[in-house]
Amino acid sequence: MVRVGAVVIAVLIFFASGSAHASGAGTAAIKNWGVMDQCAREAQAAYPDYTAEAYAKRDAKLKTCLAGKDLPPRAPLAPPN
Repeated sequence: MVRVGAVVIAVLIFFASGSAHASGAGTAAIKNWGVMDQCAREAQAAYPDYTAEAYAKRDAKLKTCLAGKDLPPRAPLAPPN
């Protein structure tokens, strides 16, 4: 029983050490995703209606926000007609 407890503590110490930290690129990607989500929330708040006109304006606002923050544009959800 004591050995099992010692093994569990050793495993917890191993995972709590520096081996579980994200890389610099991973941290940057997570930060960028957060900024991209913020742009989407702002666009949704600016044009909350579900009309074709609101969709177009929301999409334009999202593209402008992403471009202003040097982030890649989102891929279209559906192919253009």
